[in-house]
Amino acid sequence: MIIPKRLASAVINSLKGGVVPRTGLPYITVGREKEIDALLRDVDIISEGGASFRFIVGKYGSGKSFLLQTIRNHVMDRNFVVVDADLSPERRLHGNKGQGLATYKELISNMSTKTRPDGGALTLVLDRWISSIQSEVAAGGISSPGSPDFEKAVESRIFEVINSLNEMVHGFDFARLLVMYYRAGIDGDDMLKARVARWFRGEYSTKTEAKNDLGVNIIITDDDWYDYIKLFAAFLKRAGYNGLLVLVDELVNIYKIPNSITRQYNYEKILTMYNDTLQGKAHHLGIIMGGTPQCIEDTRRGVFSYEALRSRLADSRFSSGELTDMMSPIIRLVPLTYEEMLVLTEKLADIHSQLYGYTQRITQDEMIGFIRAEYGRVGADTHITPREVIRDFISVLDIAFQNPAKAIADIIGTVSAPPAVPDKAAEEEEFAEFEI
Repeated sequence: MIIPKRLASAVINSLKGGVVPRTGLPYITVGREKEIDALLRDVDIISEGGASFRFIVGKYGSGKSFLLQTIRNHVMDRNFVVVDADLSPERRLHGNKGQGLATYKELISNMSTKTRPDGGALTLVLDRWISSIQSEVAAGGISSPGSPDFEKAVESRIFEVINSLNEMVHGFDFARLLVMYYRAGIDGDDMLKARVARWFRGEYSTKTEAKNDLGVNIIITDDDWYDYIKLFAAFLKRAGYNGLLVLVDELVNIYKIPNSITRQYNYEKILTMYNDTLQGKAHHLGIIMGGTPQCIEDTRRGVFSYEALRSRLADSRFSSGELTDMMSPIIRLVPLTYEEMLVLTEKLADIHSQLYGYTQRITQDEMIGFIRAEYGRVGADTHITPREVIRDFISVLDIAFQNPAKAIADIIGTVSAPPAVPDKAAEEEEFAEFEI
């Protein structure tokens, strides 16, 4: 396996820091075949005009974010546009102080395509759409580019796309701004193009400012940002993409909201998204949310505290033990097997040696010894996670590289491993008994 140093550095440094790399994932993907296959079946449905909603559930460090990023890369290769965001105290699904809009801004800021995988693809998508229409008109031989007839033909094609959006909520204003962006490009008005892109990113804070800059008396707000996500999904399909995938991670930040009414409003927004996707009210749209078991299943504070969601999402009594249902709305991550962890350590050792330019000296038997040492700790069967094992293994590789005279077995054996208990940062917070 040959990996560019740029990607090798991103992979090793990200994993060492306990975060998922956004690039280089195919080099370290191990296991999760069933989960990936299930999600890619959803992607096929989305590309044909359907919609889907899934939860990825697993404890901290179990691979939720890794699976989300893996799917992200898969669907971009299938001509999808992907937007992703991590929830936080400042970014929620619903809020009256800009928290919902902040999530929308993060999603659009991270808009990615195969040719722009690192985000910031909004203007690229808009320009590509206009360019493709111009190419189609030119190929039709109606008139030569630059002539009045050519521009009329292009505008006619654009209005065909836009008219199909008018029936959707806020579709008229969305379409109006698309036309404004096109005409600004024709006129060479880069300032107006930038203002329209700014509006699409949700960066106008008052209607007065938007009216002065663009002549429209509407802005994207906390209350209606999800409507614009559905509009983007419909537009992207007409712009030549196969659909839009929305990835929302760190759902635990809703669970941590101390105010019960605020939590319920956020769960109500999830219910709206869930119903839209399953009832056919959204098209060419997929939504995947990641969270811990407690933030989903806790009937006091979690998603299941909202009865309408609990009744829709609770597992069937026939789905238990080995009979897991990958077609259910909730995909629960099971631990990687020892064999899968061994394959992963082999990949990491290979990447590490290429990154730092040395001949790999750790043997498979030593890797097996490392895995046995990790999983032999007290409590490892329930508490140890791939994140912890990976960080420990990279630490072993770093120490071995810096101390070439030291035997690998001695490095592994010198560690007096404490019991494997949950990381304090991974513990769910305890809250006051009384809520506002």
